[in-house]
Amino acid sequence: MSVDAYLNFNGNCREAVKFYAEVFGTEATNFMTFGETPPNPEFKLPEEAKNLVMHARMNIGGSNIMFSDVFPGMPFIEGNNISLAFVTDNLDEIESIFHNLKEGGTVRMELQETFWSKLYGQVTDKFGINWQVNVGS
Repeated sequence: MSVDAYLNFNGNCREAVKFYAEVFGTEATNFMTFGETPPNPEFKLPEEAKNLVMHARMNIGGSNIMFSDVFPGMPFIEGNNISLAFVTDNLDEIESIFHNLKEGGTVRMELQETFWSKLYGQVTDKFGINWQVNVGS
């Protein structure tokens, strides 16, 4: 189980990750783009999203830091572009934590199975902190 920082960028995620890798003397991770995700027949991926980074990760000083570009059309506010990602293999724990975080908060993505996780969701808690909960790494 871990809580990892998740940083969002406005189209320059790849550049930022490479910069941080150099600064901290670590390796940049593999980048997954939105264009590499499984196609969804109910949603056509906009051309401008295909090369944007959906997910990257690196280890800085023993902590996992995750990175992503915001999806076109989603709000981006510099300085507020961070969320905390709670990661565990315990499905019951994910459901309990998500339920408690959403009390007085706003669900941004209901708990659901995704192509990368058995259970994933996003919520902004009542204090304005953005959380992602995820089964597995």
